[in-house]
Amino acid sequence: MQNSDTAVRIKTMFRNISIIGDGAMGTVLAMLLCEKQITVRIWGFDAEQLGKIKSAGENFKFLPGYKLPESLIFEPDDAKIMKDADLIVSAVPCQFIRSIWTRLKSYFPQSVPIVTVAKGIENKTLMRPDEILTDVLGKNIRIAALSGPTIADELARRLPATAAVASYDGQLAKDIQYTFNCSWFRVYTNSDIVGVELAGAMKNVIAIAAGIIDGLKGGDNAKAALLTRGLAEITRLGMAMGAKPQTFAGLTGLGDLVTTCISPKGRNRSFGERIGKGLSCEKAKKATDSVIEGIATCESVCALAKKYKVEMPITFAVYEVLFQNKPLQQAISDLMQRRLKAE
Repeated sequence: MQNSDTAVRIKTMFRNISIIGDGAMGTVLAMLLCEKQITVRIWGFDAEQLGKIKSAGENFKFLPGYKLPESLIFEPDDAKIMKDADLIVSAVPCQFIRSIWTRLKSYFPQSVPIVTVAKGIENKTLMRPDEILTDVLGKNIRIAALSGPTIADELARRLPATAAVASYDGQLAKDIQYTFNCSWFRVYTNSDIVGVELAGAMKNVIAIAAGIIDGLKGGDNAKAALLTRGLAEITRLGMAMGAKPQTFAGLTGLGDLVTTCISPKGRNRSFGERIGKGLSCEKAKKATDSVIEGIATCESVCALAKKYKVEMPITFAVYEVLFQNKPLQQAISDLMQRRLKAE
């Protein structure tokens, strides 16, 4: 039986993969796939920057200190990056998915599946990454979402990690599972792409709040309460939008939330910590070259909460701090003095 299972895995593994996006996650997934002797090409919207990464032999901007595989192919050409690919990884930050894929649309082969690793919700449309891609490329594309507690720096060090791949197409999810799974990266399948993508997006907002608590030295009790009640908010909105409740107790829900809220490498938590220490939102953003997805996502989640009439006090408190300059202590006081209720 073991030999039979191995044969199935080899048969269903994608062998030629193109990665759209040269950020930290796109880079570390390229490293993982190259280790499995898969042909990997990586593309960046800025050809000059991609060339510098190639010359340096490391992604000095988003994942410094890690040597890139010699087999990794850097492809700045829009048409060539699509050629011969049997799987495309979309590693573009959520708010840029539409513009990047509108640029690439004419070269995209409709028969090739896409797996997105973005975590966010588009501001103007309130669409998830898989919905944006479908809107741009057509409703017949085969699409999946890979998500979970996956800090890129830890993946680059080959520390044990897990993730889930979700798709309406169960066979596609299995094929991607076999392609990305390795001795230090365990991949599960999930049929709830709505829940997986919503959880991955919304946890970034809670992570900003967690960072603020760290910056204020608010203590472990406050942080535990934040994660617990934050997960309750995420679950409420997710269920209102058709997601399965169990998704939010899994890797892409609770798992990703915990990692993002405690890791010193987490961009959203670190951004929140800088605010907690007294920096303005603008100065806290400028302290990193990385995209802080939770900022834009916070706007979208508040809009969705209003649309679906879901109570999300922590998320709205973060919004008031980021966009309405509400004092931190006032925001915390207002949360603590809300009307008493059952858990």
